Amino acid sequence: MIKKVLVYLGVFAAIFIGIVTILVFTTRTEFRVERAITINRPKDEVFRYVASLRNQNDWGPWYKKEPSMKQEFRGTDGEVGFVSHWTAASDEVGEGEQEIKRIVPGERVETELRFIRPFESRADAYLVTESAGESATRVRWGFDSEMPRPMNLMLLVMDMDALVGKDFEEGLTSLKTILEQK
Repeated sequence: MIKKVLVYLGVFAAIFIGIVTILVFTTRTEFRVERAITINRPKDEVFRYVASLRNQNDWGPWYKKEPSMKQEFRGTDGEVGFVSHWTAASDEVGEGEQEIKRIVPGERVETELRFIRPFESRADAYLVTESAGESATRVRWGFDSEMPRPMNLMLLVMDMDALVGKDFEEGLTSLKTILEQK
């Protein structure tokens, strides 16, 4: 009787491990989140504002979640190589840094996000400004990232677009409010 139970448990364990292994190698590892908003301000004005990482404290959602976070800045804000490092007590904000990697003047700012805590990860983020008329600008904010295997199984149960997207929407709404009040 015990031998039969052990055989069934072994078969069950082998099937379970097989299914998990198949899921690990067939589930995507990459994901993208992007949101956009139209701001009633000229494109060059909007671009100058979003090219400054320090300005994200005013419109980005994470500083609002923990305004007491410690920040350090290295380099010249708005230029390639500028780094904004943060350390927060809460795991919701955690610790990490953002570095400006590329700027296409008047059009695009690309940054690398390096998260340290609550878990290590990396993402390529971007802010794009596009003309939406004579004095209106469409701003697209997004990032591309990936979850290594076997962590990619979390993408089966977590909707990263919905989770991060709501923060992007909140941030873009704040950005619109700030810039349209100028």
